[in-house]
This record gives sequence, structure tokens and C-alpha cells, in this order.
Amino acid sequence: MITLRGLTKRYGKTLAVDDLDLRIHPGRVTGFLGPNGAGKTTTLRMVLGLDRPTAGQALINGRPYRELRSPLHTVGAVLDAKAVHPGRSARSHLLALARTHHIPARRVEEVLETVGLTEVARRRAGGFSLGMSQRLGIASALLGDPEVLILDEPVNGLDPDGVRWIRDLMRSLAEEGRTVFVSSHLMSEMQLTADHLVVIGRGRLITDAPLSEVLDDKAWTAVKVRAAHPEDLIDALTAEGAQVERPTASELLITGVDVERVGELAHRTGVALSELSTRDASLEQAYHELTSDSLQYQSTQATNGSPA
Repeated sequence: MITLRGLTKRYGKTLAVDDLDLRIHPGRVTGFLGPNGAGKTTTLRMVLGLDRPTAGQALINGRPYRELRSPLHTVGAVLDAKAVHPGRSARSHLLALARTHHIPARRVEEVLETVGLTEVARRRAGGFSLGMSQRLGIASALLGDPEVLILDEPVNGLDPDGVRWIRDLMRSLAEEGRTVFVSSHLMSEMQLTADHLVVIGRGRLITDAPLSEVLDDKAWTAVKVRAAHPEDLIDALTAEGAQVERPTASELLITGVDVERVGELAHRTGVALSELSTRDASLEQAYHELTSDSLQYQSTQATNGSPA
């Protein structure tokens, strides 16, 4: 288990992580989400003892990382897939790590096979693609057969087969009762992988809830409408506080009211509908709504061909 108690980190006047209280439980994959600059990497670095908190604690199985007697047997982590000496082979890199914890060489061969690098084990890591480096990083994390896995953007650089492989691996590790804490910007992949979500923005906790609970929130369920002339319906929906997107002249995506109410308003305003349906919430949509007030870096988007 990973426990954060009032975890806070300041860099000068910048508050990177603000009083986080969390418990990341074993037996499930917990997705760690947030916009750029939200404080995710800083949080992970404090959990792993790489940065010292300004206040609060980050504990792994009840202890700070620096107090773990055998860290590789307790926690495996990948924060930077390229953090490997480029002149070492994959096997040499893993053997060097293994010797620090009296891990037998046969375990090195096991993890190389697990991540699919056996055939390239003698190649220098400096020549690896990002996807191969990700696999080597995951092999390093698995080397000590740890109870806790912390992975930062583990699917970066992986091809579709690799993405599916890491998804299945994370879920299987969680099913074995391990704690799996994974940071990612790929919402579609997190929707397929995570059991639980932690979302932060500007260093503060936004959501700590099961994935199913986040997606069941009616606020994220959209109603889809097609109508040749929907203008009066748009006015009626807006008056009720609904949010209306108009991808095309005849198509509306509506949130904030249910499908029955949309039908009632269409009838009342005399708008003939050619389609009225619901669209299940996606994690991408829910994430966008949850973090919309916490974006540190925002781009200017064009609407109908005109700059915003």
C-alpha cells in the first residue's frame, strides 16, 4: 500500500503538491491522472525518496522509501525509461541491479523473458527504441518481485501489441494482490486498465474514486440529437443550464440534462428530431470536465474556423 499524509512540496513560491491525503490500495490498478504541471511526477518522486517533501509523508507499506531494508523487493518503479547506462546491455543492466539485492541471475533471465527482450538481451541499451527501453524499465521494476509497482507513462513508445501486453501485465499483477499505481495521459487506455482513479490538478486532489463511479456520473453522459433546424431547441436547452456542443449543423451533443428532458423540450419547441440517443460517458470526457479548471497550460482553439 502507498499512503500519502498531507504530502506537500514547494519549489520557492511554486506549490507543486498541496496537502495530498491518499491511500493506494493493493489488489487493483490505480490510475494517476492530471494535466501537465499537476504535480504527478513530483508526487511519485517523493514516494520514491527522490524528492524531500516540504511537509507531510509518503509511505510504502507504512515506511518511507529510505527506510526500506530491501527496496527492490518492496517497490519496483519506472519514472524514466531511458535512465539506463547506454553502454550496458539489457542483461548487464539487470545483473548489476540484481547484485545489489542478492537476486540470483536466473531471475534476470525470467524478467527478460517476461518483457520479451530475451533475443536482444546482449544489445546495448543505448541503441534501444523507446518501446524497448520501456520493456527494460519494466523488467527492472519486476526484478525483485515487489509488492508495489509505480509506473509513469508505461505505454509511451509501445506498439499496439505492446500496449495490450502492459495492460494485461498490470491487471495480472493487481489480481495477485499487488499495489499498482500508474500515471498516464492516455485516457482510453486508462479506461480499459484502471479499477480506481486518482485525479489531481495544480497539486490538489480532485477525485479519488472507482472508475465505475466516475463514469456513472450522469453529468458525463451525453445526449445525441440530429435535427435539420435545432436552433430553438438549443435556446431551450441553454436556458435550462445544459451544455450544448454542435459538431455539425444538424448534430448536437448535450450534457447536463437527461434524454427524456431533451425529448420534452424538442416537442415543446416544435423541433423535429431525426435522432435522439444517449452516448455513454468516456473517461476522456469525464477527465476533461473534472480538470477544466485546473489546466496550467491551455491552447487557443479555433471554433467554426475563427480564432477563439
